[in-house]
Amino acid sequence: MEKIKYNKLVRDGIPDLLKEQGKSFSTGVLNDKEYSIKLQEALVEEMECFVESRHDKLAGDIADLLEIIYAIAEQRGITEPEIEFTRQMKKKQLGGYGKKLIIEPAGG
Repeated sequence: MEKIKYNKLVRDGIPDLLKEQGKSFSTGVLNDKEYSIKLQEALVEEMECFVESRHDKLAGDIADLLEIIYAIAEQRGITEPEIEFTRQMKKKQLGGYGKKLIIEPAGG
């Protein structure tokens, strides 16, 4: 594991892993407002990791993004099944991205 980055939101199991490695640190618990801010920061950080990702790390980076998105949704009272239902409905109504379409100016 790399150097500890302080004052950032971490997965629940990270403190146990750091203890096993003999690292020195302390933990704190965020209030709802702080948690919301840290989730947004984590989303941006993980999105940057995804954009810069190597192919062999891509699945892990996508999994990290999903975990953060699910945490944001849960904090706002939205369940994973609701997200999936809404995703499927939008795909049925609007389609997916499989055709790789973009909209361009007319006559361009």
